[in-house]
Amino acid sequence: MRRPAGPLNVKKLAASFAPLAARAAPGRFGLGVQILARDEVWLSDASGRFPMQSVFKAPLAAAALAEIDAGRLKLDEPIRITDLDLSPPFSAIDQAWPTPPEHHAALMPAIDLIALAVQRSDNTAADVIMKRIGGPGAVTAWLRSKDIEDMRIDRYERELQQDVAGMAPFQPQWKDQAVWIAARGAVPAVDREAAMNAYLADPRDTTTLPAALGFLSKLALGELISPASTRLLMKLMSSAATGAHRLVAGLPRGTVLAHKTGTSSTDLGLTPAIGDIGIATLPDGRRFAIAAFLAGSTATETQRDRLFADAARGVVAALG
Repeated sequence: MRRPAGPLNVKKLAASFAPLAARAAPGRFGLGVQILARDEVWLSDASGRFPMQSVFKAPLAAAALAEIDAGRLKLDEPIRITDLDLSPPFSAIDQAWPTPPEHHAALMPAIDLIALAVQRSDNTAADVIMKRIGGPGAVTAWLRSKDIEDMRIDRYERELQQDVAGMAPFQPQWKDQAVWIAARGAVPAVDREAAMNAYLADPRDTTTLPAALGFLSKLALGELISPASTRLLMKLMSSAATGAHRLVAGLPRGTVLAHKTGTSSTDLGLTPAIGDIGIATLPDGRRFAIAAFLAGSTATETQRDRLFADAARGVVAALG
């Protein structure tokens, strides 16, 4: 039997969030929650922008599925990939690509690219499917058509990740993690630090908490794409291979979290951007959307993950 959603205890949630924000310092931590059945929202920050990193792959997948709904793309459409389409790690496509990478090509169905982007956060898969539907601007335009403001996708992964590190344009031979890290290490530390600071101040490829919750709530309520496409995307997000120690770790056993994470590389002791957004369905049937972002963190991976898990615990404790 489904339990009706009660009011959110905002005072309790705000009290539990305050020490988390303090723990995140000097990083900036943001949390937003929306109780879907009551359309009730709590935000730690109503207007601040947070870099998304791979969180953008959830709206990218929704935009691609909208193209399928419109008949402009087919799930089984084979899409050609060449060495010039490869993007920075992580990418299972890159890992399977021959070495040297030149003059090789492959075909992958659109659904496989969408699944790899959502479930494994595959950068090459994301860039290839985004190119097929018109590029970053087309995804942002689709979001605006759905009245989702303040969430913007501006760059391909092969552009964004190089910009964050102050590197030259991506080269196919950098497809392997060790080679890419070595190429990044060849950039002077002062330039890498300046590039990360510039990224943190850049409005491109960012979202606000209200925009993230708007995307999630519209997806959960079937207002973005067809019922069949909604079920498919929710299934993919519910079986994501990333973020096992973040939000989901703070939710009760048996909770289903349809989510997408984002994580920048750590360099010079700084992790510019970490995120996790999703739609949680508790064992008793109550549902809520949750979005959490951490920008400019000097914490360890374990400390960062615990911050997200503790935020999810605080939300559950504040539910009526």
